[in-house]
Amino acid sequence: MKQEKDILKWFNQELSKQEIADLSASENLETLHKIDHYASQLEAPKMDAQKALESFKNRKLSKNAPKVRTLNLTVFYRIAAVFAILLTSSYFLFFNNTQSFETTIAQMETVQLPDNSEVILNAASTLSYHKKSWKDNRSLELEGEAFFKVAKGKRFTVHTDAGIVQVLGTQFNVKERENYFEVTCYEGLVSVTHNKETVKLPKGKSFRILNNHIELQDITATNPSWLQQESSFTNIPLSQVIEELERQYNLQIDATKVDINQLFTGTFTHSNKEIALQSVTIPLKLSYSITSEKVTFKNYEVQ
Repeated sequence: MKQEKDILKWFNQELSKQEIADLSASENLETLHKIDHYASQLEAPKMDAQKALESFKNRKLSKNAPKVRTLNLTVFYRIAAVFAILLTSSYFLFFNNTQSFETTIAQMETVQLPDNSEVILNAASTLSYHKKSWKDNRSLELEGEAFFKVAKGKRFTVHTDAGIVQVLGTQFNVKERENYFEVTCYEGLVSVTHNKETVKLPKGKSFRILNNHIELQDITATNPSWLQQESSFTNIPLSQVIEELERQYNLQIDATKVDINQLFTGTFTHSNKEIALQSVTIPLKLSYSITSEKVTFKNYEVQ
């Protein structure tokens, strides 16, 4: 807010409706509510008024005794509120330096990091890192899937719930979804740590954990297929494929009538929903129907 008196009026709930509307349009209202919370923790000291009065009557003040000044609690609380504001503002200015990025359904985003490393986020993914410490600690958090082109330099670390990936400078893909974790190295050397066990991946190797089962695989691709608007799978349960279809097309798929544990090997496009559904269902001898609300997978019925 622009002036301290406006801050105090906001705390005392003395702002008009128009002033509140102007505040909401121009300031970070969430920050002010946090400040209000901090200020509300200030509590006046409890005192026994009767006991204090008796004590005062029994005191014998000398003629030369200094005058006693009472403390204006209203002024005290206003000063305390301003102090709380200064503390909170200092936190947001000096300590809250987290930079975050998030993609939604069917969205990709390219992120340029401070060291000129590049990250491409796949759909429904989040990425965050600390800006102030990045120069000395190239470390970030990932939920979802991302392709990394890391500039050479100090160690570069990607933290996920399933494991930690570390490199110095290379190109690799990290995919962390429910019951699925995969790291693929396209250039250089990648270190993957899972449950305190570390695996080194050279170019052309992939590390995968599917339903707690670890696999090492060879790859021939030079980058992940989703960068070309396609999703590719090799012996992946249908349940995982369905989740990716839902992420790329904002679909709700009902697969209760089919075996979602059957394995799928193939590719579906991100640019045509009908072709994508056919690419998944036909190889598995399934059919599907579409309504305004959802897609239903069914076992193919021979006429």
